Amino acid sequence: MSRDIDVLVLGGAGVDTIVYVPRLPLPYADSYLVERGIRTRAGQTGDFVALGLAALGLRVHHLDMLGDDAEGELVRALHREKGIALTAVPQPAGTKRAVNLVGPDGRRLSLYDASRTRFEDRFPEDTVGALAAASRHVHVTITQPCADTLPLLRETGATVSTDLHDWDGENPYHEPFAHAADLVFLSATALADPERTMRRIADRGRAEVVVATAGAKGAYLLSDDELTHVPAAVPPAPVLDSNGAGDAFAAAFLHGWLNRETPHRSAVHGSVAGAHACTVPSTETRSMTREELLAGVASLEGRGNRATADARPPAPAPPDPAGPSGRRS
Repeated sequence: MSRDIDVLVLGGAGVDTIVYVPRLPLPYADSYLVERGIRTRAGQTGDFVALGLAALGLRVHHLDMLGDDAEGELVRALHREKGIALTAVPQPAGTKRAVNLVGPDGRRLSLYDASRTRFEDRFPEDTVGALAAASRHVHVTITQPCADTLPLLRETGATVSTDLHDWDGENPYHEPFAHAADLVFLSATALADPERTMRRIADRGRAEVVVATAGAKGAYLLSDDELTHVPAAVPPAPVLDSNGAGDAFAAAFLHGWLNRETPHRSAVHGSVAGAHACTVPSTETRSMTREELLAGVASLEGRGNRATADARPPAPAPPDPAGPSGRRS
């Protein structure tokens, strides 16, 4: 069977309104003067993973539900501009949207519009099946209605990854994603014992590799039953905010993994891309190119920055600049 698509990104299309606030948590006040302005732009977790993969030279197709509204047109325009194939299933409730409050330290609080999600929504099985069968790999976001596609995806023969974001290790909503994927990303932010959660994912599911990002502490990689630590890369410019860091990490890791790099070296790629994303303002959708990524990896390896075997994640984990939202974007 021809695999003309490198990565099918499933779900996670939407629009964010970015508001830079003087601090988080934001104390109550009747009003605030927002000096850096307020901007609405296309881009949620699936969009950012697709953008990151395409910028690295992979053939990407994005499938999600979009409304016939202004937000949906922003998403369509972003994909046209970046040359990313998009299949948009009609969503009567409207395109997903959120408001991101971004503090001076780059951390983010996301407010999601629940009225744009209907739990009865489903993707057409024939559309999902045809696209997945034409793909080498499928990256599944944890947005509705992606969970219902997981059994079908396994039948197509494509490998599957997912990002659990700030899962606490207990919420049952995340478990089908965690147990159906060959490659699982998550943030250590909300985990009391990251290693225990990572091993439980591997023991109960299909995952060959589990990666937990821990912000400035780097990332933890579980592969072949061995836990190793990958130090964080140094951002190439001042850190502005964390939107896009987790999605950039996942995209760069997948780029390495699909090009037969080892899991450890793929995680180094992710670390470099995540650090770069922290230097890009939330109001922009600018991804690292393949040339920039490889130069960053060479620089990191040239400084002798190596993973520490058998390093154990802290418990509880430190805050993750990739942020606690379902986008980590």
